[in-house]
Amino acid sequence: MIAISALRKNIKLNLTFSKFVIKPILATVMMGICSYFIYLTLSGIIIPKLATIIAMVVAVMIYALAIIVLKIFSKEEILQLPGGEKLHKVLVKLKIY
Repeated sequence: MIAISALRKNIKLNLTFSKFVIKPILATVMMGICSYFIYLTLSGIIIPKLATIIAMVVAVMIYALAIIVLKIFSKEEILQLPGGEKLHKVLVKLKIY
């Protein structure tokens, strides 16, 4: 906690509780719930190892979508990602950012 207040003071970071705690927890919960139910559904149909792999792949996609929908990253942070300019153009086209 002291480190965060020192960063805020010296670097002028805008660290909001919602952006760095609440929204990531919400994205994680959404991912966990969806992947759990996908695994339960698929494990009765296909072999459990394959159901686990599929649930994990879907979990990654759900987490990425949750991060985008919840707007955890700012425009500047998206642009810093590899392929960020293309991603930002797509998000603007979809009227998400």
